[in-house]
Order: sequence, then structure tokens, then C-alpha cells
Amino acid sequence: MELKFHIMGGDFSNAGSASSEIKRVLKQINVPSDIIKSIVVALYEAEVNIVAHAYEGDMVVDVQPDRLIAVLSDKGPGIPDIELAMQEGYSTASPKVREMGFGAGMGLPNIQKNTDILNISSTPGEGTKVSFTVFFKPKS
Repeated sequence: MELKFHIMGGDFSNAGSASSEIKRVLKQINVPSDIIKSIVVALYEAEVNIVAHAYEGDMVVDVQPDRLIAVLSDKGPGIPDIELAMQEGYSTASPKVREMGFGAGMGLPNIQKNTDILNISSTPGEGTKVSFTVFFKPKS
């Protein structure tokens, strides 16, 4: 099953709505609750990153019998140094975004902690693509 969502940059009132919809679907197909939690954290962080940093983006989620594969791609400033962006606490969020309670620099690290496979590619001045996989089995 494939689910697609368009995400607008700066639309904080709808930030998290796509990840909430995925959560509802995963509950309906009886994915274990601890796995749902990991998936929703990763999706939410990626979704908020688009809202906070990009002009717009798309989330495509493929739910398979044994895993979820998510691809989030945006049009935006891109990430000049992915290794630096992966460090907890590092953020390029604007003061306005921080005032709203976002931009603590935990987005990408939280995605990494809650996924089994993570790939990030980015072209400064064009955008970023984050793809990840979470398997529907307990982490050992």
C-alpha cells in the first residue's frame, strides 16, 4: 500500500498530520505498537524538517507486509554538511522556528535512532531526500 502526502514549508498548523495518518493506518493493520511509535517519531521529525526548512516537499510511504519504506524529498536550501547535521543539537532553524518550539537539532538524530536503514542525500540550493526503512519486527 502506498500513501502520498504533499507538505508545505512553513505550514506549522498542519505539521504532523501526514505522520498521524500513517499511524492510523499502521494501527489498522496491527503493526506492533513499539514499531508504530518508532515509525511515527521518524516520520514526524522528517515532516517537520520539511515544514521548518524547505519550501515544499513530498512524503511517499510504502507499507509492505514486513516493513515500511518512507521517502521524503523537498525543494529547499539543502544540507551543506550532512555529517554535521546528524549531530544532536546542531540546527540551522531560524529564530522564528525556534520560538515556535521547533529546531532543537534533534530531527535527523531522532530519525536515525528510530529506523533500521537511513539514507540522506542533499544538494545545497536544491533540496534534500531522506529515505528510511523500519522492519515490523522487534529490534534485537
